[in-house]
Amino acid sequence: MSAFEEKITLAGGCFWCIEGAYTQLVGIKSAVSGYMGGDAATATYEDVCSGNTEHAEVVELTFDNREISGREILEIFFTLHDASQLNRQGNDIGKQYRSAIFYHNEQQKALSLHIIKEIDESGVYSSAVVTEVSACSTFFSGEDFHQDYFSNNPENPYCQAVVSPKLAKFRKTFVAKLKTSS
Repeated sequence: MSAFEEKITLAGGCFWCIEGAYTQLVGIKSAVSGYMGGDAATATYEDVCSGNTEHAEVVELTFDNREISGREILEIFFTLHDASQLNRQGNDIGKQYRSAIFYHNEQQKALSLHIIKEIDESGVYSSAVVTEVSACSTFFSGEDFHQDYFSNNPENPYCQAVVSPKLAKFRKTFVAKLKTSS
């Protein structure tokens, strides 16, 4: 990693939505779906979905902080999901779908807490933000079929009903930050 690259790991419901959005942004070098935040020594999709591992579905981002700031990444994160829902996003229910920021340095921690305070004070939600802010722990990369899932499976019913509308809204809102097509 170069001096300008950082990692941050985000959980905001199903990782297909989070990964699908961030891969489109300038400055994002990689977005890898996986699992973090639990107490199990390993993690697979089946184990995490069982609810017994305490892991969340996450996306580990590597980004160039000259092209996209940590603040921008977190502001986008908070538009991609409802941070006031505890252990769920829509019909995806369970601790594996919680809202969480796994910071990789103290600056990310401070920024995360500051932005959450701003959101709470703004009254965007009728209840407080429940996003967990924790130090990163062991990252377990998701299975190969979960990587670039939306791009590889746009006809999947879940992608059609949930991911596609979310990403359409995302692209409209953040058009100035999107990578140009080659």
